[in-house]
Amino acid sequence: MTNALNFDPKQFDTKQIESLFFAPARAFAALSVDFSEKLVTAQLDATRAYADTSMAQLRSLIEVKDAEGLKGYFEGQQKVAEELSERLKGDAEKVVALQQDFVEQSQKLTEENVKQAQTTAKQTTAKAAK
Repeated sequence: MTNALNFDPKQFDTKQIESLFFAPARAFAALSVDFSEKLVTAQLDATRAYADTSMAQLRSLIEVKDAEGLKGYFEGQQKVAEELSERLKGDAEKVVALQQDFVEQSQKLTEENVKQAQTTAKQTTAKAAK
């Protein structure tokens, strides 16, 4: 109990708190924001591409004036469906790659922080032993 009464705030080591808690939290937050930004950008790109394709198809449909034009329009739909299918596959692969990169970076960050915590604990123990 006497230690609590003798607490000297000038001896309190804020560097340890910074290195053990705040720096890792900021690093993870930066990683999360970066991931979110990449994910939102990918989603916006995909949405724009799908919207552009839809608008182009609507414009093509509006220009149909006879049975031959309608036949041509429907024949073109198969190609559009194939292109959209490929785009969807590519977009899904992009999102999976982003998620895998985020997981890898998170694991690397966690490993680095554990090593730092172990080093700090050893240093603190060595100081206390002296």
